[in-house]
Amino acid sequence: MIRSELIQKIAEDNPHLFQRDVERIVATVFDEIIAAMARGDRVELRGFGAFSVKRRDARMGRNPRTGEAVEVEQKHVPFFKTGKLLRDRLNGLDSEG
Repeated sequence: MIRSELIQKIAEDNPHLFQRDVERIVATVFDEIIAAMARGDRVELRGFGAFSVKRRDARMGRNPRTGEAVEVEQKHVPFFKTGKLLRDRLNGLDSEG
């Protein structure tokens, strides 16, 4: 599912909302998640999962084309850990038991 499909689905399920309002809501949710992660905060959506930022230390890597050793700088990468409800649903388990 892509962003526009998510917006369309929410708009279909909520006919009392204008499409432009649904677009603004979805954009705001994503923007807030991004802003929180940029500050280094963890974002938890109960039952769905948690977004966080992990630090990868600097290391020596290898150019796959030439085999030459290259220095890879430290960087921060997004990390997502699924929630129990999502894991259970993906594995066909009932969330109640």
